[in-house]
Amino acid sequence: MRPVIPYVVAALLFGLGVYGVLRRRNAVLVLMSVELMLNAVNLILVTADTTARAALPHGGQVFTLFVIVLAAAEIGVGLAIVLQLYRLRATVDTDDVPLDGGQERPQGGVA
Repeated sequence: MRPVIPYVVAALLFGLGVYGVLRRRNAVLVLMSVELMLNAVNLILVTADTTARAALPHGGQVFTLFVIVLAAAEIGVGLAIVLQLYRLRATVDTDDVPLDGGQERPQGGVA
């Protein structure tokens, strides 16, 4: 098996995920891009496990299972946050998320 092809595919998937995180404004699409990056890492781990036999047998596959569990927990917490954001703001646009702790600033005066 030639390990170059899975590595290139994983690099393209990871790059596409980074682009999605940096450019998207919809929180659900940002979560999907993070999942795409995690799947690219899974592909690298499994490919490295099959091509380079280390002292730990099937170590890449075990780490891949940990990443899958981490991704499932991340998507559960992330979707809960997105749903709460939608209930409060009626939008999932990441530009509308207040990053200063929810403090409202006065319109005309100095804060």
